[in-house]
Amino acid sequence: MIVLPTRRLALELGTWRTSGPAYVALADRIRLLALDGRIPLGTRLPAERELAAHLGVSRTLVAAAYARLRSAGYLESTRGSGSVVAMPGRGAPDLDGGDGVVLDFSKAALPAAPQVGEAAARAARDLPAYLNGNGYDPLGLPRLRQALADRYSARGVPTSPGQIMVTLGAQHAISLLARLLLTPAGTALVEAPSYPHAYEALRSAGRRLVPVSVDAARGWDDDGLEQAFRQGRPTVAYVMPDFHNPTGAVMPADQRARLMAAARRQDTVVVADETMAELRIDGDALPPLAAFGPAVLIGSMGKTVWGGLRIGWIRADEGLIRRLVQSRYAQDLGTPVLEQLIALDLLGSYDQLLRFRARQLAEGRDRLEELLRDVLPGWEVPHVGGGLSTWVNLGAPVSSQLALAARDRGLLLGAGPRFGIDGVFERFLRVPFSYPTEDTRLAVGILATAWRSLDDRAPTRTDFAPALV
Repeated sequence: MIVLPTRRLALELGTWRTSGPAYVALADRIRLLALDGRIPLGTRLPAERELAAHLGVSRTLVAAAYARLRSAGYLESTRGSGSVVAMPGRGAPDLDGGDGVVLDFSKAALPAAPQVGEAAARAARDLPAYLNGNGYDPLGLPRLRQALADRYSARGVPTSPGQIMVTLGAQHAISLLARLLLTPAGTALVEAPSYPHAYEALRSAGRRLVPVSVDAARGWDDDGLEQAFRQGRPTVAYVMPDFHNPTGAVMPADQRARLMAAARRQDTVVVADETMAELRIDGDALPPLAAFGPAVLIGSMGKTVWGGLRIGWIRADEGLIRRLVQSRYAQDLGTPVLEQLIALDLLGSYDQLLRFRARQLAEGRDRLEELLRDVLPGWEVPHVGGGLSTWVNLGAPVSSQLALAARDRGLLLGAGPRFGIDGVFERFLRVPFSYPTEDTRLAVGILATAWRSLDDRAPTRTDFAPALV
C-alpha cells in the first residue's frame, strides 16, 4: 500500500482554504486530488493528528473532512489500516449531489481524423505480408522509420532511419528516456506549468525536478533557464518548445539557441516534446531544437491524428537509439505492426491532414475566445497560435474550487495545479478548444454558472443559456 507523507499531501493541497467551512474546503481539495489522479486509488492518507499538526488546524477539523469524504465514498477506513483513498460506488452519494459528468474537457484532444478509417482498412490489407515474421521489433518498421526520418530532414534536421525508434505514443517515449538517462540521484529540468504525466515519469523514482517558469504571454524565463542549468546541473531537460502544454507559448529561435548552448555547457541531454509542434494554426514554423544542437525529439500521432492510435517516436543519435533498444526489452517488446502500418499510410497524406486540423482548430480557438469574452469578460484569455488549448488566467486563486464546482454541474476540467508542482497555479485553468461547437458552448455555460457559484468577484452575463444535451 502507498502511504502519502504528510508533507507531500500538504504541498499538493496548496492554498486550500476558502470562504466556506474549512472542513468542507479541505475535503473538497482532497477529493479533487483523488479525481485528478494526483493521489492514486488505494493510497493511505496521513493520520488525522499528523495532518492537523502540519496544517496548523484542529484534529476535529481534519476528522470532519475525512468523515465527509468517507460518507461520499472517497475514503475507506479500517482499524489498523487508516484512511485509504477510494472512488464512490454507483450507490454512493456525491459530496454535492452532482448528477455525474456530462462533458470531459480534462483532455486536450481531437476526435479521429477523417482519414483514419480508410487508412486502417488499407493497413489491414497490407498486414499479411508481415505475418511470416515474429512481430517483435523494438525499433519499428523500416519503412515507417524512413518516412519519419524524411519528415525531419524536410524540416531542416537531416535524419536517417537509424536515428528513429517507434514507440507506443509520446508518454511511452518519455518514460523510456527517463528510465535510461536518469539515475536516482539525477536532476531533471522541467517547465512549470507542464504536461503532468511528464512530471510523473521523470520523478517516478524520487528524482529531483528543477522548474523553470513558462508564461502564456512572456514565454520562458530566460534568467530562470540559465540559473536552472548553472545551479541545478540537470542530467535531463524536458521542454515543449512549440505550442507548449498548457500555456500555448512558442519558444523563439534565439532562445532555442541559448537553451542548447546552456545544455552543452552542463552536458545536459535536452528532450524536446514535439507532440503539439505540427498543430500550427497561424504563424511560421520554427526549426526543431535539434537544429540548434543535439536535442532528442519526441513525436506522436496521438494529438494530430487520434489518441487511439498509439504511435509515437524518438529521434536521437544512433548510439542513444541502440541503448534505448536494450533498455526497452525490460518494459515491452515493440510496437504493434498494424498500428505502424496505419501510421505509415497516414504519413502519405499527412500535410493534407494537418491543414484540415489547422482549419478545425482555428474555428475552435476563435469560438472559445468569443464565448469566454462574452460570458466571462473578467478572465484573461491568451490568443494562441496553435496547439489544442488555452491557459486562462482567472484573476483569483480559485481554480480548484472552480473545477470542483464545474464537475458537480457535469463538466470535467483539469484545475491549474494539475499542471504544476506542489499545488501552484491556482489562478489558471486549461480550457481546450478542440471539441465540437455545441460541446464548447455547453462547457462555457457550465463554467459561467460554476463561477457565479463561487462568489461575485467577476461579472458574467446571466442570460447565457447553454444548449441541452
